[in-house]
Amino acid sequence: MSAPILPADSPDAIARAVEILRGGGLAAIPTETVYGLAADAANPEAVARIFAAKGRPGFNPLIAHVAGLEAAKAEGVFSPLAEKLTAAFWPGPLTLVVPRRADGTVCEAARAGLETVALRAPTHPAARAVLAAFGGPLAAPSANPSGRTSATTAQHVAEGLGDVVDIILDAGPSPIGLESAVVAVEGEIATLLRPGGLARAAIEAVAGPLAAAGEAHNAGGSAPASPGMLLRHYAPKAALRLNAAAPEPGEGFLGFGPGCEDADLNLSPSGDADEAARNLFAYLRALDGRFSRIAVAAIPEDGLGEAINDRLRRAARGTGERDG
Repeated sequence: MSAPILPADSPDAIARAVEILRGGGLAAIPTETVYGLAADAANPEAVARIFAAKGRPGFNPLIAHVAGLEAAKAEGVFSPLAEKLTAAFWPGPLTLVVPRRADGTVCEAARAGLETVALRAPTHPAARAVLAAFGGPLAAPSANPSGRTSATTAQHVAEGLGDVVDIILDAGPSPIGLESAVVAVEGEIATLLRPGGLARAAIEAVAGPLAAAGEAHNAGGSAPASPGMLLRHYAPKAALRLNAAAPEPGEGFLGFGPGCEDADLNLSPSGDADEAARNLFAYLRALDGRFSRIAVAAIPEDGLGEAINDRLRRAARGTGERDG
């Protein structure tokens, strides 16, 4: 039986979602980045339901969503630099990975046994309403089967997880369309673990140059240091060919910018990276339903282009992909 889809601006729907969460259930909630599959982050059984529903490996940690800095400081240790980043970007599409507090409530399963905790304060009014009413941290990875394209609409959630989630709150398309940027902060050193819905330049304007993630942070065969770092992730079923100038016979073509008039879909006809980010997952899903191979036009690395290319490279890995 598919989960009910209720309007996210309905107080009754918010109350029902909170009731489900308090009972150890799963609620798909909209955020400004993508839709999240939420559960009580302090409840190991509820968190286990997230991993089972998504088919997500238990070594891959989850982001805990909180109402703000005060709630976050009950879960993690914030250095002056970490607090400076929250002052600049919270609520918003930035996740901070900080040392966990020994008395924090985010359970070990949500942290995948790490001595750090990933925390984010979302800006979406529906997510904030749920967090305020729930009164504690919510683990909420993207609401899609593990490794597949993230959900940016309630219908995407229903298609992928409708039979395992208890309620879906519908607020229309996600405003940003890419997952949050993830930054680890150790003292006064900030490391970009995952590009996302906040551009590197904006983060560096506050934190200074970001350190490069080393091998310990790159999730190949070992456990990832943060959510969203698996090398094969965000993937459609179709094989992807990146940086394509034009489609080959039998390929769908995902264009970007002017000059892609023959594209089946164009992420942004004007070449706007923010618009492309909003459309990325929805357009990959649409072409995935029509083609077994998809050619993707080159996208500059500027602004959110870095995060878009990160998602495309992870999506393409292991699909027989090639460049150009």
